Amino acid sequence: MTPPLSRRGALIAGAAALAGGLGPAAGAADAVRLPKSTRPRFAALSPLQRAGQRVIHSYPGLTPPASLMTAIEQGHTAGVIFFGENVQNLTQIEGVIRSMEKARASSPVKAPLLLMTDQEGGMIRRLPGEPVKSAKDVGASSDPHYWADFTGSGAGLNLAGVGMNVNLAPVLDVYRTAGDFTDQYARSYSKSAAAVASCGADFITAQQREGVAATAKHFPGLGPATASQNTDLRSVTITTSAATLRSVDEAPYRDAIAAGVKLVMLSWAVYTGLDSARPAGLSPTVVGELRNRLGFKGVTVTDALEAGALSSYGSTSQRAVKAAAAGMDLLLCSARSVSQGDEAVTALADALGDSLDPTAFDAAAARVNALRGGL
Repeated sequence: MTPPLSRRGALIAGAAALAGGLGPAAGAADAVRLPKSTRPRFAALSPLQRAGQRVIHSYPGLTPPASLMTAIEQGHTAGVIFFGENVQNLTQIEGVIRSMEKARASSPVKAPLLLMTDQEGGMIRRLPGEPVKSAKDVGASSDPHYWADFTGSGAGLNLAGVGMNVNLAPVLDVYRTAGDFTDQYARSYSKSAAAVASCGADFITAQQREGVAATAKHFPGLGPATASQNTDLRSVTITTSAATLRSVDEAPYRDAIAAGVKLVMLSWAVYTGLDSARPAGLSPTVVGELRNRLGFKGVTVTDALEAGALSSYGSTSQRAVKAAAAGMDLLLCSARSVSQGDEAVTALADALGDSLDPTAFDAAAARVNALRGGL
C-alpha cells in the first residue's frame, strides 16, 4: 500500500498541477469567465452532448471500461467520480486520469473534465494521504483555523497531484448528538454553527488556492439526522423547523459562499420545515432557498442518484429528470456503472424541450462549463 503523503510530499506531487489551478478564491458574485476556446456552442451540440454536460459518470474496478472512454470522446459526460475501488495507488490513478484527458481531447466539448472524489479527511478518503485529520479532529484541536487550512491545502495538493480537480468536501453539517449520523464518522467540525462555518470557510479557501474546487455539503444540513438516518440506505425525514434550519444548519453556507465555494451538494433528506413533499435535491423550493435566500451562483450537484432515499422516485431516468427540473446543475451517477450515467444522459436528452425547459437547461450547463473552464 502506498504510504500516506506528508504535506511536503503532497506539495511535490502537486506542484506541476498547480500552474493551471483556480487561483485565489473569488467571491461567489464574481462571474467565472469561460475562455472562448472552451465555451461550448450549445446549439451546435447534439441532444446527448448537451445532456452530457449535466452528468458525472462512475465505473467499477481499476480500469475504466471502453464505454466510459467512448462517452468521454463523444462529449456525453461532464466528468467522473472516483472511489476507493478505482484507486490502487497514486501512480495508477494518475495514469487513468491521463488516459481520460487524452480521450477528452477529441471531444467536441473542450473544457476540462470534472474529475472528483470524496477526500474529506479521517475515515472518508479515497486516496492515500492528506487530509489525515478528520473534521471532528480539526474542530476539537487547539487551533482549528490552522488545521482547517492545513487539511484543505493538503486535500488540494493531494488531488491536484494526480490530476483531479474537484473534491466533494467539506461537510458543513452541524451535528447535534455524539454518535449521530454525521458525528459517528467524525465528519462534522462541531455542534457550533459558527465553528463549522469558520472551519469550512478556511478549508474551502485553502483547497481552492491549490487548484481544486470545493463542494459544501449536504445543504440544507444533515446535522439533525440520527445515527440511523442515512439517505444512502433509506428515506429520511428531518422535522427541524425552518427557523432552526436557517439560523443553525444553513449558517455555514453563508460563509462558504462568501469564501467562493464552487459547488454545493444538496441532501436527499426531506425537510418538512421547507418542503414536506420532496427530498431537498428534488425540490425547487429548497434549491431556491440556496439560490435566492443565500445567493449562491455556482454549481449545484446532487448526492448519489442511486441513493436509497430515492427508492420511491422511479428509475435513474426519472430521478435524473426530476433533479434537473428542480434546479440541480450536475447529476452524480455514482453506482460504479457506466450504464447508469448513460441512462441519465439519455433521459435528459429525451426530456429536453419537453418536460425540461431548454433555456434553463442550457443555463445550468453553462454554469457547469464555467466551472470546467476555470480549472
